[in-house]
Amino acid sequence: MKGSGAGIILEGLGDILIEQSSRFEFKANNNQAEYEALIPGMNLTAEMGAENLREKNDSQLVTSQITGEYQTKDLQLCKYLSKVRGLAEKFKFFEAIYVPREQNSRADLLAKLASTKRPGNNRTVIQEVVASPSTEPQEILAISEEVEGWMTPILPVFTN
Repeated sequence: MKGSGAGIILEGLGDILIEQSSRFEFKANNNQAEYEALIPGMNLTAEMGAENLREKNDSQLVTSQITGEYQTKDLQLCKYLSKVRGLAEKFKFFEAIYVPREQNSRADLLAKLASTKRPGNNRTVIQEVVASPSTEPQEILAISEEVEGWMTPILPVFTN
């Protein structure tokens, strides 16, 4: 479905609470949207210096794929799962836990907000627009340390 969204809630020590609402401008089914919420949440958690991550997800399928209980046959979900497993290696401890949807109502509300509201209309939560799936290579600019001087060329590098 085009125009879908995801809600992310990060809770940390010291009463840290970050809520994000992401709207997808690409077709994403429910399971893809769950992974699209998880990946930036894991990235942000790692960037904040957290060593441990307990991920709570209301998708039993996605949680069971992450824990290895279920196999993943869908090619796109395999890409998402591979990305999540790679990100999990950044943490000393990583655990995926299934929570029933009724216990995840705040994240669901953020997801609905993303899929129904125009960006910029909400000033109390971070709302971003995601143009392409997280599994596609992203272009970043890198500076080679081998060349010296202020005119060092900036070359595009693609990562997964």
